[in-house]
Amino acid sequence: MKPGADAGLEQRIIRTAVDWSAAGRRLDYQLAARFTYRSLEEWRERIVSGEITLNGAVVEPERILALHDIIEYRPGDLPEPEADLNYRVLYEDDALLVVEKPGNLCMHPSGPFFRHTLWHLLSSRYGKVHFINRLDRETSGLLTAARTPEAAARLFRTERTAVKRYLAIVHGRFSELVRAEGFLIADSGSAVRKKRRFVAGGRPPAGAAAVESAVTLLEPVKCGGGFSLVAATLGTGRMHQIRATLYSLGFPVVGDKLYGVDETFFLKIRSNALTEADRARLILPRQALHADELEFTHPESGERLSFRAELPSDLAAFAELIR
Repeated sequence: MKPGADAGLEQRIIRTAVDWSAAGRRLDYQLAARFTYRSLEEWRERIVSGEITLNGAVVEPERILALHDIIEYRPGDLPEPEADLNYRVLYEDDALLVVEKPGNLCMHPSGPFFRHTLWHLLSSRYGKVHFINRLDRETSGLLTAARTPEAAARLFRTERTAVKRYLAIVHGRFSELVRAEGFLIADSGSAVRKKRRFVAGGRPPAGAAAVESAVTLLEPVKCGGGFSLVAATLGTGRMHQIRATLYSLGFPVVGDKLYGVDETFFLKIRSNALTEADRARLILPRQALHADELEFTHPESGERLSFRAELPSDLAAFAELIR
C-alpha cells in the first residue's frame, strides 16, 4: 500500500446502522431477513466467530437491536465479479484527479465489489480520494476526485458552476430540443423501491414521495432506425436524473435494466436470471450513457478546466448505425 493510502483498503468492513424497521429484532434474524444469500444458521455462525460485531463488540446472535446500533461485518477476502479496471487519468496534480471511468466499474464498494471499484484502484495509487461527482456502475465517462479534504470542500462549493454533459443512446425518435424542468419523485407503480420518475411543472404532484427538483437540457444529436443519440446537460445533479427523465419522456436508454424497455430486467439480473431473449431486447450489455464533457474551476488556481472523452468503442459502434 502506498504512503497515505487508506488503511481500509486492506480489509473490507461492511457497516450498517439499525433503523426503525430493524429495532427490536434479533441480530441473527435481521441479517437473515435482509441478506438472504446466507441462511439463518450461516449468519449465526458468523456472529459467533466474531466476523460480525454490534457497536464494536462481539455479541450473541440473539442480541436485540436498538435504534442507531452499528452492525459491522468483516468478511475477509471474498471472490468478486469481473469488472473493467481500465480507467484513465486525464489530469492530476496535488489537489485533484480527472478520471475517465469505463462502463463496467463501480465507484464505491457495494454488494460483492470491493477491490474491483474505482475507489479502491485510485486510493491504492494516490491515497484517499474524495469523489466530487458520481457515475452509476454501467455509466462511462468523466468524473472528478479531490486528493485532499480542503480541495474537496472548495470543489463542492463551486459544484453549481460546473458543466457536465452526457451522451445517451435511446429508443425512439428524439428530434427536438427539450428543457426538462420539474421534479423527480418515487415511482410508486414500480416493483423496484429505488426507481424514480420525472414529472414536469412548477409543483410536484400532491402526496409525492422523495421529491427533488430536476433540470436537464436534452438536445438531439442524430436519430434514425428507431434510435437516437441525445446530449444531456445537467442543470441539477440528482440520482438517476438523466435515465429517469428520458424514461418518463418516452425515450428509455438502450441497455438500461431499470429505466429501459422492461424494469423486470433489473430484478432478473440481481438473481442471475436474464435469458438470451432478455439480452436481445436490451440490445447492449450495459446502459448506453456516457459522461463526455466536464468543465469546472480548479479549487486552488481558479483556472477554468475543460475535458472531453469520446464515446467508448461499445457505444460508438452502435451510434454509428444511427442514421
